[in-house]
Amino acid sequence: MSAIRHLYFHIPFCPKLCPYCSFYVETGTKNKTTRFLDALLREVEAARTAHDLQPETIYFGGGTPSALTCEQLEYLLNGLCSRLDLRGLREWTFEVNPATVRADKARLLHGAGVSRISLGVQSWDDALLKTLGRVHNAAQAEKTYGVLRDAGFANVNIDLMFAVPGQTLAQWQATLQRTIALRPEHVSSYCLTYEEDTAYFRQLQLGTFRQDDDRDADLFETTIDTLTAAGFEHYEISNYARPGLESVHNFAYWRGADYLGFGPSAFSTVGLRRWQNVPDTAAYTQRVLAGESTVYFSEELTPEIRAGEIAAFAVRTREGIATEALGRWRSEMREFHELGFLEDRAGRTVLTRRGKLMADSVAEAFV
Repeated sequence: MSAIRHLYFHIPFCPKLCPYCSFYVETGTKNKTTRFLDALLREVEAARTAHDLQPETIYFGGGTPSALTCEQLEYLLNGLCSRLDLRGLREWTFEVNPATVRADKARLLHGAGVSRISLGVQSWDDALLKTLGRVHNAAQAEKTYGVLRDAGFANVNIDLMFAVPGQTLAQWQATLQRTIALRPEHVSSYCLTYEEDTAYFRQLQLGTFRQDDDRDADLFETTIDTLTAAGFEHYEISNYARPGLESVHNFAYWRGADYLGFGPSAFSTVGLRRWQNVPDTAAYTQRVLAGESTVYFSEELTPEIRAGEIAAFAVRTREGIATEALGRWRSEMREFHELGFLEDRAGRTVLTRRGKLMADSVAEAFV
């Protein structure tokens, strides 16, 4: 039995549902109870009997994990520390909404062993934050950043979003410069996508919002130029880091490592098996505490499908793919070479600057 070294915890609670978000989340507090936290800890106990857990990375996402109260967090984090052997832990990331963290919560997280924060700023422009439906403003986000630094966090990622409806190039440049001025260790910069079953997708269908591929490409290239000039390495299409401070957890996904997901809607992949927990907090809690399966969906992958998935992720990173491993994709990759999207570098096939604009199309060729 191979060791599982990467764990993800999905905390589904949010102060407010953002109109662009397609993740499984719940608003309100009706399920923020010890019963739900007990279910998470019970799920860990069950996984410990079924797998060899030797975590090197832990990631708390959502939802808004920082929406839990200090008391709830202390109960959950202490419970995890008593159930898991964390001696090999290299990185523990916790997603934070700027509106949900004060000094006491930041100190609690740091004291529990959380080593990396991902701060969901999205924009430093208050008008765009309102468009995005965020519950914080720019001043609040900057204050929270300071609180996290004061608590001792030396590894902070700032999440940003571009191609927001109504956003101008000048607004995006200002957001990038304000981010750089804070000197974070990592920046994640995502192009807004219109996911089905979201309010934004409905507005797109109605014609209220429009997509502009040329504008999005300009914003993306501005991001590359601005952040790399400031000393960040562009190591994955949407991710930039100070040298040596790349996300260990995310790189594990991109390299095809096994991982376990805990909580409602969380995915797991071990070997060639993938499954998802039921995307319903009440049902998830009830099933775990009753000793029943939480699996909502599962599939057995073929070696070819899994290899294609890993290749699709790899081509989006600065590492690219070993050229000798292209195998059955060689003809498709030759075409992308001819189009100027790919190049060979030290025995590896990587995206060119032009290819980064077409990363999704290149990745799709593998799957």
